[in-house]
Amino acid sequence: MRDGSPDRVGGPDRVGSPDRVGSPDRVGSPVHAGRPSRPGRLLDLACGTGIVTRRLAAARPALQVTGVDRAPGMARMAAVRLPPGSVLLADSRRLPFPDATFDVVTTVWLLHLMADGTEVRGIVAECARVLRPGGVYVTTVDKAAAHDVGSDIDAVLAARPRRPASDAAAEVRGYALANGLLPAGQAAFDGVGQGRSPRSTLADLRRGWFTMLPPDDPRTEDFARRLAALPDQDRRRPDPRFAVRAFRKPAAC
Repeated sequence: MRDGSPDRVGGPDRVGSPDRVGSPDRVGSPVHAGRPSRPGRLLDLACGTGIVTRRLAAARPALQVTGVDRAPGMARMAAVRLPPGSVLLADSRRLPFPDATFDVVTTVWLLHLMADGTEVRGIVAECARVLRPGGVYVTTVDKAAAHDVGSDIDAVLAARPRRPASDAAAEVRGYALANGLLPAGQAAFDGVGQGRSPRSTLADLRRGWFTMLPPDDPRTEDFARRLAALPDQDRRRPDPRFAVRAFRKPAAC
C-alpha cells in the first residue's frame, strides 16, 4: 500500500509499500559501517515487497539477509525477489528468533505506522534482543516531518490536526538507549518522485487519507478549498528527505 499521507496510521507491520524505494541506498550507509568483517546476518523487519531488502543484500554479499513481514501478500512478493527460504511471516513485536542472532537489524518505514509509542518501544526492544553484541540497528525516523518541505501546500495544511509521531527521532533514541543500544550514526535519502502536488493532496484529503480530517469533517472542505486555490495544480513540490538513525549494541566485554 502507498503511504501517501504522513497522517495515515496502520496496524503493526502494515507496510510492504513498493515506494519504500525512493532513493534508499543511503539507508545502507550505517549498515555498511556496522558490517562485520566476517560473514554475518541481516534482518529486515516489515520487508514488504522486498525491494529495499534486495538492495541491502546486493550491496553487502557477505551478509545473509532475512526478510520478515506480517502480511502474507507482501511476504509472497518479497519471496520472489529474495533467495529461497529467506522470507518469514512474523510480527515485529514478537520475533521468532533466539537472542543475539543477527549482526544488523533494519526497520525502514515501519515505526511511523505504529499506533503509539508502546508498540514502537516493543519493536525496538525486539530488535535489541535479537542483535548480537557489536551489532547495529538501523531505522528510519520522523517520516511525517519529512513531508513538510516548506511548500505552499505545507502552508495550507499547517493548521491541520495531527497525530503524535510514533517515530519521532528523540523518542526512538530513548527507546534504543533503554534497551542498551548506543547512537552510532545517521544518514538521509530523498524520496524520489514523492513530492506532492496540490491536486494529488486534495484527492488524498477527499479520500480520507489524512486520518484526523475525515471527509465529513467541516474543516476538511475548508482545507480542500484552499488547496484548490493554489497555483500549478499538477506541479509536484520538492521531494521529502527521509532521516535514518543507527544504534549499536555494545560488544561483550
